[in-house]
Amino acid sequence: MIEFYLNGQPQTVENADPNLSILEWLRTKMRLTGTKEGCASGDCGACTVVTGTPVTSKSGNPKGMEYQAVNSCITLMGSLHGKHLMTVDALQETPGHPVQQAMMEHHGAQCGFCTPGIIMSLFALHTRQEGTAADDHTLLEALSGNLCRCTGYRPIMDAGRQAMVQAWSPEPAKTLQGKSGAGVANSLKDSFKDKGVLKALTEMGGRPSSFTAPDGRRYDAPTSLKDLRELRKRFPDSRLVAGSTDLALEITQQLKTLDHLVSIERVPELHTLSSDSHGLVIGAGVTYEHFRKPLSKLWPDFDAMLGRLGSVQIRNRGTLGGNIGNASPIGDMPPPLIALDATLVLDGPKGERELPIERFFLGYKKTDLQSGEFVRSVRVPAPAQNQRLFIYKISKRLDDDISAVLGAFRLTVIDGIVSDCRLAFGGMAATPARAKAAEAALSGQPWNDDSVSRAIAALAGDFTPMSDVRASASYRLQVAGNLLRRALLASATDSPHSSPELLVTDFRVTDHA
Repeated sequence: MIEFYLNGQPQTVENADPNLSILEWLRTKMRLTGTKEGCASGDCGACTVVTGTPVTSKSGNPKGMEYQAVNSCITLMGSLHGKHLMTVDALQETPGHPVQQAMMEHHGAQCGFCTPGIIMSLFALHTRQEGTAADDHTLLEALSGNLCRCTGYRPIMDAGRQAMVQAWSPEPAKTLQGKSGAGVANSLKDSFKDKGVLKALTEMGGRPSSFTAPDGRRYDAPTSLKDLRELRKRFPDSRLVAGSTDLALEITQQLKTLDHLVSIERVPELHTLSSDSHGLVIGAGVTYEHFRKPLSKLWPDFDAMLGRLGSVQIRNRGTLGGNIGNASPIGDMPPPLIALDATLVLDGPKGERELPIERFFLGYKKTDLQSGEFVRSVRVPAPAQNQRLFIYKISKRLDDDISAVLGAFRLTVIDGIVSDCRLAFGGMAATPARAKAAEAALSGQPWNDDSVSRAIAALAGDFTPMSDVRASASYRLQVAGNLLRRALLASATDSPHSSPELLVTDFRVTDHA
């Protein structure tokens, strides 16, 4: 059974299909068709909705709600347990929401297909910015996961600037009727701060959620590490799901039917963030958006890269453990973690064990996980003296795109000599991997162009990349070397932590610093 709120009203869904997405449920079960399907892969943003999750104090008492834009096409229904789901259909109160009003006044809608998703992305931003001006960077980031095929971005930006400084003051007694015929009583905004709603959602979220479809397919959402271990022991072939930003593509793109899903989303032990003098420990269930700030504080070059990892919708749902456990050769997080010599804490029916992340990847989509095991957390070491990390991502688009090549280099330079280095790449082999020949060529050598040139030449012995739709093998090999040289040039700048963002346009590198 799934218990949640939809546009201010409580909902209970039983015997659902574990593969059912929020988008499909909204459109086919509730007949709320304002939310659109554009790509079914989390790329276009037409399906964007907003979810509210109760935030509790350390003592467990509810203290507020966190609202986030998510892609409903790749977010499964099981994830809604204990949350508040809001769709564009509810923003009809009088006077209209500032985002809607501004979009009309500035003619931000053209064909209208993408407009509901754009409104919900700006609506999510408005829940945090209401009454405060938003700069262009903030607006562009909020809209990074929304594609307007009519190219109406200028009026959309104008609408965003106007809406953020305006308060939302709907009439308190308005009743809305959705296409489902279900009335939404009183003001939707009132439910944002209603202590009764917050308490009800907190209580819902504290209860384990499991349901089985009539055909036997199953979804389990344990609320403790102990229960997760037990489920993995009983069902070692079950599929783990966190944000579902990649797993759901098997359903929507490959048309697979997944028989048993076990969610880690509500296991508190997997959502911890802690730091000490040795570094940072990030739980496998922590989302990109939640670990971005503390990780970037420790190693500043992560900030620019994480700002380009997917979109806001993806970063609100995607998790560190999912990006690692997926074992994609073009995942963005593994190369810098390998460069930093991070350690994985794996868990399962037999308890914990530790493993350097470098040894986790055994082959294409193959990992060292044993039967029933899962990634519990990642230990990221703190920088040592004279140590610096460079991260460069190459992709065809600046926002919301997959890497063609990602280079991450941890260098220790003392008196102009490279005393230690770890060079890791994604997109160059079947797994994210170190360039050990290049490391050997650079270690103990002066940090200058001659040494870097020899390291670049050694890359040909480290990798035999493939050609695909993102890049040719020769391009990948050349750009990998160029990124190493770029690190040399960046290290000579006045800003020691600047990491210029790169964009590949027609396979030419363009600097967007």
